[in-house]
Amino acid sequence: MPEIQVSINGQTVRVRPGSPVAVAVVLAGQTDYRHSVQGQARGPLCGMGICYECRVTINGQPHRLSCQTPCEEGMQVMTT
Repeated sequence: MPEIQVSINGQTVRVRPGSPVAVAVVLAGQTDYRHSVQGQARGPLCGMGICYECRVTINGQPHRLSCQTPCEEGMQVMTT
């Protein structure tokens, strides 16, 4: 199956089309998806879009759920 390229914090990662953005973030070696108001690192918890802990910025749009958003060619993802 062909792969696509997405950028995670400026690092290019290759994934299968339609893979959740959360998978690309993990493949990029990132563990902190965002920080709580107290400054604690947060990451995926439920994987179903209920907990909102995996929010990232995708193509300039903040607060996107990485576990529910499929990867697309050239996508730019920023964590924290």
